[in-house]
Amino acid sequence: MNKRKTGSKYETLAARYLEDKGYLVLSQNFRCRTGEIDLIARDETKEQRTLVFVEVKYRRNGAVGLPEEAVNENKRRRISRAADYFRMQYRISSDMPCRFDVIAIEGDRLRHHVGAFEYEAQRQY
Repeated sequence: MNKRKTGSKYETLAARYLEDKGYLVLSQNFRCRTGEIDLIARDETKEQRTLVFVEVKYRRNGAVGLPEEAVNENKRRRISRAADYFRMQYRISSDMPCRFDVIAIEGDRLRHHVGAFEYEAQRQY
């Protein structure tokens, strides 16, 4: 299986996991000129709805490190910029709370890191 098909398989698995937890999945593989976000969902489980941007990472095993370790500073910055674009495109108020989660899948184990990282603005030089 090629990387794109593998990624899609595990993104679908992660989307089902979120739906089972009460989230409403709004988008899978959102792409724009600033980056890509694997899943965008609304957390319906809390009193206050929260827009959630989710990065899904898969590793067959831990030989090359944990999947969540692949979400480095550059990746977080690209996800943050894509999240800005999504909010602008769909006219989502800046008052709407949002967070950034990571779903790490290693073999058949799934770990959901809620609030895995904070919004990362583009560096000013």
